[in-house]
Amino acid sequence: MANPKNKNVIDVYSWPTPNGHKVHIMLEECGYRLDRDWIAHPIDIGAGDQFAPKFLKISPNNKIPALVDPNGPDGKPISIFESGAILLYLASKTGKLLPKSDRAKFEVLQWLMFQMGGVGPMLGQAHHFRIYAPEKIDYAYNRYTNEAKRLYGVMDKRLQHSKFIGGNSYSIADIAIFPWLRSWQNQGIDWADYPHLKAWFDLIAARPAVQRGVQVLADLRKPLQDDKAKDVLFGATQFAKR
Repeated sequence: MANPKNKNVIDVYSWPTPNGHKVHIMLEECGYRLDRDWIAHPIDIGAGDQFAPKFLKISPNNKIPALVDPNGPDGKPISIFESGAILLYLASKTGKLLPKSDRAKFEVLQWLMFQMGGVGPMLGQAHHFRIYAPEKIDYAYNRYTNEAKRLYGVMDKRLQHSKFIGGNSYSIADIAIFPWLRSWQNQGIDWADYPHLKAWFDLIAARPAVQRGVQVLADLRKPLQDDKAKDVLFGATQFAKR
């Protein structure tokens, strides 16, 4: 899957979800511009585009986003899946948004892993059981709502002593976390409980590249209401052997 018109353009196969927006924001922050330096190819995850054989070749876990760079590290095309890996790849390629010193770099990376292992999966479960589950299961609803609040508390405490999530400089850790917090209402969050995190959130939201990034493909996403789309995302279609 590649762009036949311009061999130097990065192809991004994505959808307007938090994980998709991470990569959209990162590209814009790195100085790449949509439709000039990179193209967003919509993968409608409610319609099942993620199961197409061509997409599975670059994203074997059938998840968005995935990236194809015609100019990889050795001058040859490279495909990358997993949003965290893509952030690291772009930071390495451009020399931006990841500190150079080992101490500062690993401080950022631990918070990137915090997002990948905690914020994303747990807030995703909060969304599912609070909004999409076909029946309200009190145990799951309360467990993931409380976990969302715990994670927000961890970040709020961190930001009492640090300007940004990963340290004193804006980094891929901030880019990874921010899109997940845009749905704070769906997670049962009251911003009044997390004043330091809210101040950080507003600071990141005001960045021009962030504002451009969260608009990418946004007009294509519709509320998840029909049963077919829910089956694709959460039911038998998702678990079919391929």
